[in-house]
Amino acid sequence: MIKTTTTECNLAQIYDSGQCFRMKPAEEGWYEIIARDRYLRVRQDGSLLIFDCSEEEYTFWYDYFDLGTDYGSFLARINPNDKYLNRAAEAGRGVRLLRQDLWETIVSFLISQQNNIKRIRFCIDNICREYGRQCLSSDGRPYHAFPEPQALALSDPDALMACNLGYRSKYVVKTAQSIAEGRIDLDRIRSMPYHRAKKELLSCYGIGEKVAECICLFSLHHFQAFPVDTHIRQALETHYKRGFPHRRYKECQGVIQQYIFYYELNKPSDRTGQP
Repeated sequence: MIKTTTTECNLAQIYDSGQCFRMKPAEEGWYEIIARDRYLRVRQDGSLLIFDCSEEEYTFWYDYFDLGTDYGSFLARINPNDKYLNRAAEAGRGVRLLRQDLWETIVSFLISQQNNIKRIRFCIDNICREYGRQCLSSDGRPYHAFPEPQALALSDPDALMACNLGYRSKYVVKTAQSIAEGRIDLDRIRSMPYHRAKKELLSCYGIGEKVAECICLFSLHHFQAFPVDTHIRQALETHYKRGFPHRRYKECQGVIQQYIFYYELNKPSDRTGQP
């Protein structure tokens, strides 16, 4: 067990934030997380995070949860006169931007199009169970790794439809084929600055503006990214009729976007939104 104290980190809020889909509540306050082929059980007690893993594994998860970044500095930049944004930030101040695997994030957000969070989780569970390698955790718990590009490149879009992907099946298969055949270089995208990475992602079959922005934010950790979905668009139209103040929040717009998104998604009147 590894124990660490942190601020501005709330596992329940991260689970509800719509940025990752292989995290789920377990017994007695634990959460189970699978990232590519790694498995973790983690629990929170106030500001204390308890990781059920080795010191070596903890290095990976420390980066995954972005624990080295001071999110309090982002909160401190919020305009005190912006009542809406202060409410949103207070509601979602425990959300952190996870450092997720690029390939897994690409597939996850291809699947996310015109979909809701519960269904996305279901679809991803299906493809992992069908195409992912079976693994065992350090304490003998079975789980499935996220499928490699080669595994999905060889699949038939009609077969993926059986995993409930619907029309998104062809997006996943064609993108997997492009990566498996070397036409898309994930390592190259990882090394690119924000605008170049986004342009490269937009060249992938099925990836549009919002999905590219999500991938840049939730995997490549480009905090300039600002995905706009239905929830964000409605918030901007209601509270920022003259436009969102991107200049004020330069280099952390994506964090601010997550506070707004979490707030809009988890308001008591609406818990069925799309990522």
